[in-house]
Amino acid sequence: MSTRKSSARPRPSTWPRRKKPTRSRPTIRSGCGSGSGASSRRISRSSTRPEDGPRAVRVALFTNNYVPFCGGVTTSVETLRRGLETRGHEAWVFAPRFRAGAADGPRVVRYPSIPAATYPEFALAVPFAPAISRRVRRLDVDVFHAHHPFLLGPAARRLARRQRRPLVFTYHTRYDKYAHYVPFRRSLVEDVAVRLSTRFAAGADAVIAPSRVIRDELLGRGVSAPIAVVPTGVDLTRFRPGDAAAARWELGLDPRDVVVLYVGRLDREKSVDRILLAFERVAGTVPRARLVVVGDGTQGDELRRRAGRSAISERVTFLGVRPHDTLPICYQAADLFVFASETETQGLVLAEAAACGLPAVAVAGPGCDEVVRDGETGVLTKGDPGGLAEAVIGVLLDAERRALMGTRAREVAEREFDMRLQVDRTLAVYEIARSRVAGHPR
Repeated sequence: MSTRKSSARPRPSTWPRRKKPTRSRPTIRSGCGSGSGASSRRISRSSTRPEDGPRAVRVALFTNNYVPFCGGVTTSVETLRRGLETRGHEAWVFAPRFRAGAADGPRVVRYPSIPAATYPEFALAVPFAPAISRRVRRLDVDVFHAHHPFLLGPAARRLARRQRRPLVFTYHTRYDKYAHYVPFRRSLVEDVAVRLSTRFAAGADAVIAPSRVIRDELLGRGVSAPIAVVPTGVDLTRFRPGDAAAARWELGLDPRDVVVLYVGRLDREKSVDRILLAFERVAGTVPRARLVVVGDGTQGDELRRRAGRSAISERVTFLGVRPHDTLPICYQAADLFVFASETETQGLVLAEAAACGLPAVAVAGPGCDEVVRDGETGVLTKGDPGGLAEAVIGVLLDAERRALMGTRAREVAEREFDMRLQVDRTLAVYEIARSRVAGHPR
């Protein structure tokens, strides 16, 4: 086993005009969150006016997960932020301050936080921060977009209601599947998580579901707010097929190996232990097979020890956590992507792999089956190690089939997971939410 560490705008006529504030635009700091010493400047909407197109929107994105913490929600929020900014809109991120710190931009505001007892790398925001609330009010936000129903989600809701602005909520996570992180009776935590997240969704002006299965679950729970299916997008200019030999040289991998890749957190709910068990069988059938694991988490040390004690210790490489913008070479270096999680709302890494022309073997679970087309872009299988191993072996031993699946995977990514589609669809949801608030002021 080897381990390496990485290093005044025209507004669309369909959007209602709101009454102009009687007070002048206040002065706020452009640097925020991490204590940067940026000078004060006056924020004016003309500073973000697109040269053409509709009036730019000022959005406040409230998230409990953000850089430097790695995960799908962090990636989704950052992808949306960059996409909105590219269009000339103004996106502010409100997130907890993490112990590891981060090089924040001028529109990132950090809430004070405490480390989570059961996950020290994760920060729990302290949502009652009067100075930040005053800053938000001065920003004169158009739309509040909450990415969680807890902690900073209710903070966004409170501010939205006080300012009579719309609240949009993205239901990123199957919260009941994370009950093991809370030190109480699991069944109770699962029930409370479902009830609270459903109630939060029902109270939003519009809801975004990353997949059809999440939309259907929310509808089944009685959520009557408008629900739009908007998968998190992928930057197809960065995540694309590339030179496998060059990528392997960059990562220190043997060009003769047949590389099976996993990217994601090494936490219980991701079921990476099943991948290790499955790979023991794969290694016995495919002589040059190598498993490459990118990421880390609460089970990282345990998984590395388990791999080190096994018969496949020399055929498993742990690359550790890598910055998101370096992930494309990991996908480009691989022959097949494998994913065993059954707790997903979308399975964003599956979309990233597809964008890089990489076929996938994944568990036939919610979310994943909306990214992987069984028999076309990959294989969906049962979650047991035997089923995973059989599917992986079948794809690895048929190079022609594998190449065709990779080509089709890229086509699906271009058609369905382009980040520009995410931005378009999200802006449409913002418009729906604004219209609802204008027609039914709270």
